[in-house]
This record gives sequence, C-alpha cells and structure tokens, in this order.
Amino acid sequence: MYVCPAKQVLIWRNFYVDKGKKLDVYWHSNCRACPTKAQCTPARERKIRRWEHEAVLEEMQARLNNEPQMMIIRKRTVEHPFGTLKQWMGATHFLTRRLAGVSTEMSLNVLAYNWKRVMEILGAQGLMKALTA
Repeated sequence: MYVCPAKQVLIWRNFYVDKGKKLDVYWHSNCRACPTKAQCTPARERKIRRWEHEAVLEEMQARLNNEPQMMIIRKRTVEHPFGTLKQWMGATHFLTRRLAGVSTEMSLNVLAYNWKRVMEILGAQGLMKALTA
C-alpha cells in the first residue's frame, strides 16, 4: 500500500512491461482537487511506478540495515571465489563479447570452480558416489 503526502491511499490501476520487467502503476483519482497537489507533483496526478518484486528488495535492504555486519561477512565469503576466477581468466577481460557470450563464459568458469571445490571437499571417489546416488 502506498500513501501520498496528503495521506491518500494510492490504488493499483495498471501495469506495463519495460525492458522485460513488469511495473505496476498506482495513483489516486482525486489529485486534481487536492489542496497539497502543488507540493506533491506538477503532473495531473501523483503516479508511482513500482517493479512487481520491489517489496523483496525493500525487505532485503531492511535486513541489511538492521544487521550491517552481514554484508561484511558476505563480502569476505564471496571475494575468494571471484578472485580465483579472475586469476583463472587471466585477470584481464572476458574472451567473448555481448552479454550472452560473457554470461556463458562466466557460467562455465563458475561451474568449473564449483566442480573443483566439490572434488577438493569430497574427493574424486566421494564425488563419483554422490553422482551415482
């Protein structure tokens, strides 16, 4: 639920897709008669456009604001694999161009990294047992 500065509840009215993302549009139909309209918006009515999954991002941000040390731990945990991957790739650049090629190249590097980690943890025989199970 979204509320404008005049304490009016903005109602879901429509949606549209922009760059593959579904955006919901909220507004209140009584904006033209509102006494605080000049402070709120120069448009005919106050509209809010929100990504359909915006609530998930807000919830995650609230968790991070409540526990800032979580991000410090995450950075330490994630930096090692990316550093290793950069070293494997020559620490310079991707060999392919365009998003699809770069995404594929990165996915293959991550897959190789994960397989090596599994083999280090379980060993070759443990991996073979896990794959046959």
